[in-house]
Order: sequence, then C-alpha cells, then structure tokens
Amino acid sequence: MKATPTLEPHIRVAAADCDPLRLVGLRALLAPLSCFELSSVDPSEITSRRDIDVVLLWNQAGKKVFDVMAGLRARNLELPIVVTGNQMDDEAMYRAITFGAKGCVEEGASAAEFARAFRAVHEGSVWVPRRVLSLFIERAVERRSLPSSRRGFTNREKEVLELLVAGRSNREIGSPLGIEERTVKAHVAKLMRKVGVQNRIALSMHAITHSLVSLG
Repeated sequence: MKATPTLEPHIRVAAADCDPLRLVGLRALLAPLSCFELSSVDPSEITSRRDIDVVLLWNQAGKKVFDVMAGLRARNLELPIVVTGNQMDDEAMYRAITFGAKGCVEEGASAAEFARAFRAVHEGSVWVPRRVLSLFIERAVERRSLPSSRRGFTNREKEVLELLVAGRSNREIGSPLGIEERTVKAHVAKLMRKVGVQNRIALSMHAITHSLVSLG
C-alpha cells in the first residue's frame, strides 16, 4: 500500500510596490512551483488583506524599504516579510532582519532559494544566506553585557530554545513538546525579552555563543 504523498502548503506571496518587470521575472522563475501564488499589492493595502501569507519587499536604490517596514510594524503587521533586491549586501540583510524582516534573498537567487525562504518564514522560521549568520555571531559575541545564564529560564523555555537553535519552525518545535504554535511563539518572545534581542536569529546566535544550548 503506497503512502499518501505530503502536499506542499499553498503559499500566497504579495509583492509590495514592485517594479512590473521584476514581478514578471519572479513569476516566470516560480512558475514551475505550483504551490506559490504571486501577486502585486500596494503597501497601504497589506494590513487590510486576508489573502496574503507572505509579504515580499524589494530593496532598490531610491526606495525606502525600511520606512515601509517601519510603517507595517507600526500597524502591527503579523505577516512575515521577505526582503530582496539589488541593494541587498550582507549589512543590508542584517539590518533588514533586525528591522523585523523574517527573510532575505538575493535578487539573483534561484527559484529553489526563493521557495525555501518563503516556506521557512511561512512556517515561522527565519531565512538568510549562511554567510550572513556570521554577522549575527560576531555581533552576539561582542554583546558581552547580555545575560549568559539559563538559570532564569523555565524548563519549557530551555526545551524551546534547544529546538529553535536546531533550526526548527514553530510547528516543528510545538509537535514534540505537545504545545500549539501560538504557545511556541509566546515562549520565543519571552526568551527574546529575557536575553535582550529582537529576532529569532539573534536569539539563536546568542544561545550558541553563550553556551546556552548543547550542540552535541
């Protein structure tokens, strides 16, 4: 008896204030992947729409993408944001994540790379190129004043942190622990407050550099 194949979730990606030619190019790139639906949207409409799973922003010369992100954050946007564009060097990606983006992809990336980023942020994780992680490691090491002990963590928070550092999404953290995704999000938010960081990558890097988790 054959096992039923696992279907990829259908992910609706809204490109905000995107150049039409770039939108056509990305549509063509993602065309072989039927699980993605790409549309264009004005940034002012995002918070009122109910048919969006992931927001895609282009960081281009002359466009104030970080101002757009700040405006969305001020309106309590809960949708994950992925930033791409030809102005996305390592420092810009670092800044985008610290500003609240959940993912960064180079404009010339492959369809597989965009797909991995969209899936990761849709599942509650953060996605950046591997080399950008070194920036978070270096800067986490520099922040010696942050608390470096797990004594202030509950047992559940320690379990969540271990799985977070292992690269698990909220769903993948919650399943073995027997808790809902929203409960995982609450634990992660509390952990970030306790160690003084603003996002999941910084939390993971802080945990690694301060030996808060076992990597063995």
